Amino acid sequence: MKKGFRQLLEEANAEIQTLGMSEALALHGDEDVLFVDLRDPRELEKDGRIPGAFHCPRGMLEFWIDPESPYHRKAFAEPKRFVFFCAGGWRSALAAKTAQDMGLEQVAHIDGGFGAWRKAGGPVEMEPDRLKSNRLET
Repeated sequence: MKKGFRQLLEEANAEIQTLGMSEALALHGDEDVLFVDLRDPRELEKDGRIPGAFHCPRGMLEFWIDPESPYHRKAFAEPKRFVFFCAGGWRSALAAKTAQDMGLEQVAHIDGGFGAWRKAGGPVEMEPDRLKSNRLET
């Protein structure tokens, strides 16, 4: 193996902005900032979400950012600061690096991810039970 995940994370973290929890909490609710939740839908259902965060599954990131892609999402074309997060900070570090490489200018990720957010007492909303009951259990 030429590069393992630890080396990729080390390289990404050397090139991206990492926000501490106090910085991330202070940015929440700022209309010029878009929090981007990279977690799997099952993680959102189980653990909740940061209110107002835009959900982009990690596997779709490149396709949703690229305006040439048929899957492009307008949220990534807005002149905002993008704050990526996942459960623990690994996926979001790699995603922030990818987004930066693709041309998004104001990119950061949350150190420790959603787990650190919850631990710090950041606001969390749970998915309504009526939506959970409509999903198939796998």
